[in-house]
Amino acid sequence: MGQLWRLVRESHEHPLQGQSRAPETVLDGELGITFIGHSSFFFQIGGRNVLIDPVFSRRLILLRRQRNPGSLPEQLPPIDLVLVTHAHMDHLDIPSLRRIVRSTRRRRGVAPEIVVPEGVEDLVAPLGFRRVHTLAWWQQEEIAGLRVVMTPCRHWGARLFNDTHRGYGGYVVASENHSVYHSGDTAWFDGFAEIGRRLQPQVALLPIGAYFPDSYRAVHVSPEEAVRAFVDSGAEWMVPMHFGTFRLGREPMEEPLERLRTEAARLGIEDRVRVLAEGDTLRL
Repeated sequence: MGQLWRLVRESHEHPLQGQSRAPETVLDGELGITFIGHSSFFFQIGGRNVLIDPVFSRRLILLRRQRNPGSLPEQLPPIDLVLVTHAHMDHLDIPSLRRIVRSTRRRRGVAPEIVVPEGVEDLVAPLGFRRVHTLAWWQQEEIAGLRVVMTPCRHWGARLFNDTHRGYGGYVVASENHSVYHSGDTAWFDGFAEIGRRLQPQVALLPIGAYFPDSYRAVHVSPEEAVRAFVDSGAEWMVPMHFGTFRLGREPMEEPLERLRTEAARLGIEDRVRVLAEGDTLRL
């Protein structure tokens, strides 16, 4: 509790940085990946608009974000599909999900669909989504014209401390021409190579923050481990996430990116690592 209170206190020491803006619109046949912040992304893939782990709130109870979201729900186009990796509050934010449902329903007349791990459906069922899909590891489903596969990870899925029945994982989202792997929160495990062999993602979105003290690496990768996961996945591009938005670990806020860049340069793959600021879009 002392550690948590210190993080909360530090999260209020500086003003919020950055400005929210509408995402760049990509052309037909292109893939667009817009960084919202933390682990939140907006995908334009296969002609569909997808959000994953959308968190737009300024606070998670008492913990305040350090940077504004890259885009807000009202600045996004109507959403076809929402994906949630697990029930932790920095990934499943109920006020944000309600805003997405309202915004899409107001402009399109129907709400988006949502995919969650098994055991999480009760948290999102009352929020107004058109349909709630649940997946377990390696299960796949065709949803909104996209192939969605839930992938394994090494983490945990509790909403509350004694909430042990909830699932967790990552996703590969694929259209006819593109595929994106979002690992969710995860420690290092040998499953990254298996995900690469089975699903051959084009882009890997991998976490790089909240790894110190070292005990945190039981559930979070270090930047060096994230680079190793990228190499094992066989993806063409890596985009880092889970850094810079919320004070969740004790490492300095700027350190994850520094270590990521150093490790990528050591391996000679720095040109394949694309660091996105909030609101920036990777177009492929």
